[in-house]
Amino acid sequence: MSATTDFVAAQKRNRRNTTLLLVLLTALAAAVGYGVGLLVEGESSGALPLFSPVGVAAAALMAVASIGWSAISLAVGDRMVLAMAGAKEIEKADAPQLYNVVEEIAIASGVPMPKVMVLETDALNAFATGNRVGHGTIAVTRGLLDTLDRNELQGVVAHEMAHLANLDTRYMVVVGVTVGLIALVCDMLLRTLNWGGSARNRSRSGDGKSSGGGILIVILIVVAIFAPLAAKAVQFAVSRQREYLADATSVQFTRNPEGLISALGKLAAKAAPFPGVSHATQHLFIVNPVQHFTKDTPALLATHPDIEDRIARLRNLGG
Repeated sequence: MSATTDFVAAQKRNRRNTTLLLVLLTALAAAVGYGVGLLVEGESSGALPLFSPVGVAAAALMAVASIGWSAISLAVGDRMVLAMAGAKEIEKADAPQLYNVVEEIAIASGVPMPKVMVLETDALNAFATGNRVGHGTIAVTRGLLDTLDRNELQGVVAHEMAHLANLDTRYMVVVGVTVGLIALVCDMLLRTLNWGGSARNRSRSGDGKSSGGGILIVILIVVAIFAPLAAKAVQFAVSRQREYLADATSVQFTRNPEGLISALGKLAAKAAPFPGVSHATQHLFIVNPVQHFTKDTPALLATHPDIEDRIARLRNLGG
């Protein structure tokens, strides 16, 4: 690693990596859809074909369903998350320092002033939500307000403003919906791929078709088992990439990495679960409130990068 890292280059690299991951996830969803269509056609014809027009149609249907569910989630998802977390909107008089910091970072980032909300819990954490620029919300916990100094608060707010500027919440909604859809369809596929049904397919097929159909059935079973795991790994990889990007963008807004570095150290030590947070929303927070991750945590299980790695990268940023 070089002595310094250009944070603008880091942002571009993370955006590119995230796009590649989303393409991979979409391809995985289409593959699952094709497998379902292949199975449906095999059930009707008595043999699994190598090419399935029904599979192509099912793959397209998966893409349309993902887009449709994503659109619904984008329309109402932010309000649902805020309601689940118990976030309450505040005015400037309720927390003048917080409000002033948000105003400063909004000006520095060029992002319209978001709503400011507080979660009444002693845990230290923060998150942002909003599916388009100009309709965002930054929420912080009471514990964070009571613990961080102004420079640290500025670093956290800049990190969350970066998520709004980079439309990370939109990314994560689309990824989350697609992952859920893949898991649901794979569960249906495994229920359908029972040994009795497979045996009936083989008995209806000729010897040659039976052999080919058996191989395809094995492939479908493997896909149905591992596709949800792969999709979840992609979801978490996207989440980790967006956290790195938000850290780098925060430095771009504040020109002072030390505030966020110090804040991350305190958050890592005092992050804890609290009412309103769940596995469904854990990836939204600046540090995961449900699980603690280290450099040894398997990638499949980590929604956030290791805090020490994030701090090392921040120290390595130059501009």
